[in-house]
Amino acid sequence: MRAVVQRVDRASVTVDGQLTGKVERGLLVLLGVAEGDTEKDLHYIVDKVCGLRIFEDAAGKMNLSVQDIGGSLLAVSQFTLCGDCRKGKRPSFDKAAKPDIANAFYEQFVEQCRAKGLPVETGVFRAHMLVELVNNGPVTILLDSTKIL
Repeated sequence: MRAVVQRVDRASVTVDGQLTGKVERGLLVLLGVAEGDTEKDLHYIVDKVCGLRIFEDAAGKMNLSVQDIGGSLLAVSQFTLCGDCRKGKRPSFDKAAKPDIANAFYEQFVEQCRAKGLPVETGVFRAHMLVELVNNGPVTILLDSTKIL
């Protein structure tokens, strides 16, 4: 499972001209579910996202999590994070989880983050989405559950 986490001042997602999710200060999380991902991968990503200390404290150090600052998450499913570009110029998405499995993990990600007390807004699974954000820093972190030490 992969997640691209961006620290944002604001972010939103629109589908067919309709706003489906919007957050102010917090995190935009693009989530890719790969074939073979398990509950262990999900828990790893949820814990990392919710506890990632990438917000500045009073001393200006990145020392606070989204929970610490009372921020929000905008979670967007993005199968293209599982793309493989090692051969040729056209990405292969063979390693992305099948849609029903990916959607189940995406929904569990949202629910588990909410269970930790975070407000979570979402995109629409399998829809063509327009995502807008103001990345603060910019700060962008890549999480990959297959690269656990």
